[in-house]
Amino acid sequence: MIRVLIADDHTIFRQGLARLFDDTQCITVVDEASTGPEAMKKIRGLELDAVILDINLPRKNGLEVLQQIKTEKPDLPVLMLSMYPEEQYAIQALKAGAAGYLTKGHKSDEVIAAIRKVAAGGRYITPLLAEKLLVNMDDDYAGPAHQSLSAREYEIFSQIVNGKSLTEIGEQLSISISTVSTYRRRILEKMHLETNADLIRYAVTNRLRD
Repeated sequence: MIRVLIADDHTIFRQGLARLFDDTQCITVVDEASTGPEAMKKIRGLELDAVILDINLPRKNGLEVLQQIKTEKPDLPVLMLSMYPEEQYAIQALKAGAAGYLTKGHKSDEVIAAIRKVAAGGRYITPLLAEKLLVNMDDDYAGPAHQSLSAREYEIFSQIVNGKSLTEIGEQLSISISTVSTYRRRILEKMHLETNADLIRYAVTNRLRD
């Protein structure tokens, strides 16, 4: 039996996954978490074979939780299951140590197959993502500018291009406006852009807006 923890901020989604796994008779949901800190607390205290981790978690995003898991429990497989398309977060997640990445739009049998594979020590990626990874392995390919951003920088970039003010971003992430401004400056420097309008144009061109 594969013992799984589901970390997602939507109760209905967690319950749906749990019912799906109940029908497989080979995967059991040991526990659930709705925030990043709660997920880490439970991961530390449970014997698990895999973690299903959403990127958009409150208080500590999924990529930050993933990095912490890889520090504290490097052998614990993590499947990122997110609403965000692969071009936004998948490569960052895999580079940070995720064993697989799926969007929530995939069919249930693919989710089950992914859990089985990562729990057995393998990696699970879609053909589209495999192609993107091969392109990124090319020494002559610098990669899109947004892929140079850290997990937190990308989170703030995403909120900026979707129209959130610095105040709103600070409140949502529980950080000061000055800290958000510092992140914004770093994002602009890394991406070689100058204004929020430039960020928005970049996001539209690269289909990175929600």
